[in-house]
Amino acid sequence: MANKFYKPGEQRAAKVNDLFAAIAPRYDLINDLQSFGLHRYWKCKLVRMAKVQAGNRALDVCCGTGDISFKLAAAGAEVTGLDFSQPMLDVAESKRAPKAAQEPPPVPRFLQGDAQQLPFNDATFDVVTVGYGLRNLSRWERGLEEMWRVSKPGARLLVLDFGKPDNAAWRSLYFTYLRLFVPLFGKLFCGDSDTHAYILESLKNYPAQHGVARKMKELGCKNVRIINLLGGVMTINYGER
Repeated sequence: MANKFYKPGEQRAAKVNDLFAAIAPRYDLINDLQSFGLHRYWKCKLVRMAKVQAGNRALDVCCGTGDISFKLAAAGAEVTGLDFSQPMLDVAESKRAPKAAQEPPPVPRFLQGDAQQLPFNDATFDVVTVGYGLRNLSRWERGLEEMWRVSKPGARLLVLDFGKPDNAAWRSLYFTYLRLFVPLFGKLFCGDSDTHAYILESLKNYPAQHGVARKMKELGCKNVRIINLLGGVMTINYGER
């Protein structure tokens, strides 16, 4: 049975926008439950790999509710978080720490925009990240090309997303979890199992870590690496401009 939130081609953006509008209020909670809290560790690992230095400019594409954006800011970067879903950005904005008497910690600037047409000049950022975002674009390759375009020479590009384990038995077990159990979170917390059955549907139509690594090399990235987490259940792709 087709997933109502997954539509290839030109309809993709509208359907994904509907999806994130539906799940935004419970997005962080369900991430904690379905990953057993591990998504927080994976995001911290991505930020460590970004090797942020004080004064670096960082762009977090498809920033969602802002987890990676806030971590990059805490590491000392001047951060812009971009997402096309206003409900997700509203959740991100709600996480800003209230101003205290002492100097407040640095916080990201959040902006609504299209990951496939980034509203920035060439060679603007020292770090460009995307967490759980490329897979949702109608043209993921275009998203990566835009990340490359706005990155400075020497910039670090990082992609965190669901992977496809190389081990066939492990991949089958993992896909079974995504097919049978993850949709239950959508049913329980969003009233619609399709919201989270979407994950497997989108992953089937995404080349995952090896496809992203190939594209990074085509763009001219140096030091391209794949970091497999939990045997490839999650992955971080890394490259440098």
